[in-house]
Amino acid sequence: MNGGQGLKRQLPYPYDQDLSGVLRQMNRRTPAGRGRLANDPVTAAYLAAGMRLIETHLGPQAVRTPVDPEDENSIERPLLSFLSQRAVAAEVGNNPTPFPQRGSVSTLRSTWSHHSDYIADLLRFGLWAYHPNHCDATEAADILVQILDGPHFVEAIHRMGFWNVLTLVDRPRFRLELIATAAAEGDEVIQKAMTETYQEILEPWKEICAELLSARGGQLRPGITIETFVDLITAVMEGVALHALAAPGTGIVDRARERTLAGTALLALILGCVERVDHADGLTLEQAVQALIYDHPARTPRLQGTWNDLTTWRYMPPLHREGR
Repeated sequence: MNGGQGLKRQLPYPYDQDLSGVLRQMNRRTPAGRGRLANDPVTAAYLAAGMRLIETHLGPQAVRTPVDPEDENSIERPLLSFLSQRAVAAEVGNNPTPFPQRGSVSTLRSTWSHHSDYIADLLRFGLWAYHPNHCDATEAADILVQILDGPHFVEAIHRMGFWNVLTLVDRPRFRLELIATAAAEGDEVIQKAMTETYQEILEPWKEICAELLSARGGQLRPGITIETFVDLITAVMEGVALHALAAPGTGIVDRARERTLAGTALLALILGCVERVDHADGLTLEQAVQALIYDHPARTPRLQGTWNDLTTWRYMPPLHREGR
């Protein structure tokens, strides 16, 4: 293939970026050859075709084709069949300028020796390209500043939950992730791609969360690592997004109020996993729950009046006493 670096620079973001670290299944023997092929405009053409097919078939606003014209519910329900080699090669012809617009199965096979290799690299590219770090994250940066040092921490956490869930619900990346997860069973190439992509996406958030905790005088409870904390946050975000996709009319995402269940869950995670450095009880999460249920919570006063009226503090009685 011709390098075409001039054309490469004319491609839209993120196709104009160096993709040698993203595309790892290129059909070349040497690292230099794989790097050149990863940044070839023709390679970008097949990626663009694949991403467009994903958006068309997975959404948002996916195109649903009835199998039976007389039954509107008889829609096709493909897994990854819409990404067949023939479908991708044909879709290259619909690429916008300046992408190359001539595709063929033979060229696709020359670029990726196996179809699983193409799917794995498309998955890597899709998760990389649609991750917030590679999108317009201006709002997220503003939210992080508010969480770091703003006067309305709780409100900022709710905003973060809302923003993060919308980056999943409103973009094809999360749908690709869900479908690829189902399709990856027994396919080590795709499974490896997903594992590597998760690690790369979550790594920066470990540093961000550690910085936020430190700035607010907090620390994780014993036994909770920053890796565990970030994994819990990820599970919450993706779980809420999955629920929102499956049942969009249940109020999981309130766009009018800019609230989601994710914000509430984030606050619960913070309350359960984080303690103040200057007022730490040193209990693990399990011990803290045990103390809440069975012991006198000597360090957990309950406010009867306003937060500023310290004379109204009372100690919360135990929820349950053993032996009663």
